[in-house]
Amino acid sequence: MSQVSTALLALHYQNEVLHPDGLIRVGIADDEVRTALIERASALLTHARRCDWLMVHVRIAFRPDYADMPRNIPIFLRTQALGAVKDGEWGAQFYSSLAPLDSPREFALKHTSISAFRGTPLDQLLRSHGITRVVVAGVATHSVVEGTVREAAESGYETDVVADACAAAQRATHEAALASMALMARVTTVQELIS
Repeated sequence: MSQVSTALLALHYQNEVLHPDGLIRVGIADDEVRTALIERASALLTHARRCDWLMVHVRIAFRPDYADMPRNIPIFLRTQALGAVKDGEWGAQFYSSLAPLDSPREFALKHTSISAFRGTPLDQLLRSHGITRVVVAGVATHSVVEGTVREAAESGYETDVVADACAAAQRATHEAALASMALMARVTTVQELIS
């Protein structure tokens, strides 16, 4: 597979999720776990840049009044109750060391759903760049990562999930999501990709 036909989808590497002062705790409230996840995500982004992959950084953000938030999804209702990921505020911004660079090969998208494809130009962007394979990583494994992987696979993309650059609220939840995604995607690690 040509390296230039590959895109990295980096999902929810945001202040609200990764920074110690963030309001959302999805498996990385522990400083050691957080540090390790950020290091692996950073290594993944470095590898993608070295390989000249297209990179799409996706963040979740809602209007400050949450009027654009789906009302039928419990996790989003909890997000509103926390006052988290309000567009234009610090928590909704990308975590500084994992933020997109000013490059014609890097894009930033905002979404308001479980899948990074839903309500965004992601599919059009990938197809216009001749992408046939997506490598997916982010937080949380059982929500945005799994939702995006399912849609990518069903849309015809060869799909990889970078297990150790993902996290979920509980280790068992993370593992269950990976097992589920293994039915439609290749589950790998940062080191395996780099090797």
